Amino acid sequence: MCIHPTAVIHPQAVLGTGVSVGPFAVIEAGAVLGDGCTVHAHAFVGGHVTMGKNCTVGHGSVLGGDPQDFAFNPQVRSRVVIGDGTKMFENVTIHRGTTEGSETVVGEGCFLMGGTHLAHNVRLGTGVIIANNALLAGHVQVADRVFIGGGCVFHQHIRVGRLAICQGISGYGKDIPPFLMGAEVNGIVGLNVIGLRRAGFDAAARAEIKRAFDLLYRSGKNTSQAIAAAQAEPWTETGREFWDFVAGAKKRGLCDWIGSRRGAAQRSGEPA
Repeated sequence: MCIHPTAVIHPQAVLGTGVSVGPFAVIEAGAVLGDGCTVHAHAFVGGHVTMGKNCTVGHGSVLGGDPQDFAFNPQVRSRVVIGDGTKMFENVTIHRGTTEGSETVVGEGCFLMGGTHLAHNVRLGTGVIIANNALLAGHVQVADRVFIGGGCVFHQHIRVGRLAICQGISGYGKDIPPFLMGAEVNGIVGLNVIGLRRAGFDAAARAEIKRAFDLLYRSGKNTSQAIAAAQAEPWTETGREFWDFVAGAKKRGLCDWIGSRRGAAQRSGEPA
């Protein structure tokens, strides 16, 4: 264990073996850090944080701070839970849950670049990558192996499906289905082809996702009609995952296909 003499660590914090804490870092009572974690200079780990093994907390990061919620009661007992092997770089902020017993959860092996913000009750799956200065509002759910580009912003209560990718400097107030590529404002531009190949999806699986995409976005059907049509077709587990997600998009609705916007603009004579 390597603890800098200027670090402030409460005696009731729990530190595993091989933990390293840098200059002027603060770790509160009740915080739990697994074996092999590194906390860099000037970072803050609140007493409501439980961290797995081999995690990194970057310079100036704040984990377990109170949520930015007017209705929040500081006496509420809520948590931040971070999985093994997650790396959080400089100035990452992760707030604890806003209601009694609730959690903000970061899965195993996530990679959160500098300036990432996770508001209260956000849930990240495993292997999520978030580039610099992306902002996720409360209750956002991000499934496994999603990539979020730099500067993206997400409204509260939306969902991002597995292996989706969000282009940088884009904004979302609606759900992004799995396996697709989001862009601009609430837009979908197509499949995350490179991500699917890297994840081991063969040509048949990618073709099935393309078939689902075409039925949802390019068939001329609305979402309810597309779901009904999909029920009459055969799908593997991958296709069923896509349609289960689409059927669950009841709170915020789904991002739309940017190609349909451009076609509508051209028909109306407006700039695409």
